[in-house]
Amino acid sequence: MITLYGIKNCDTVKKARRWLEEHGIDYQFHDFRQDGVVHKQISEWVEQSGWEAIVNKRSTTWRGLTDKDKNIKSNQQAADLLFLNPTLIKRPITQSNKTLLIGFKNSEFQKLL
Repeated sequence: MITLYGIKNCDTVKKARRWLEEHGIDYQFHDFRQDGVVHKQISEWVEQSGWEAIVNKRSTTWRGLTDKDKNIKSNQQAADLLFLNPTLIKRPITQSNKTLLIGFKNSEFQKLL
């Protein structure tokens, strides 16, 4: 089963959802705002891909953080920050079994699916 994590009104999430639907691929959508986010899940993503790949440094939320919060020194610190600020998570995150895709690229989706 494929799970697509993100925020409903995010343009990149919309592109990914449209791509999956156009290719007839069943997936489950998990909205961070409506469905929440689990710290354990975030920690697993950070361990698997590294926090640099998961943290969206181009987001409004990132720009609003203090310099202290932006000074991430460990995966645990990043996971804690992402849990408290789920809009910092780069979107979408697509998970299928143990495979994890961050963001949306047509070519990566074709390889995954």
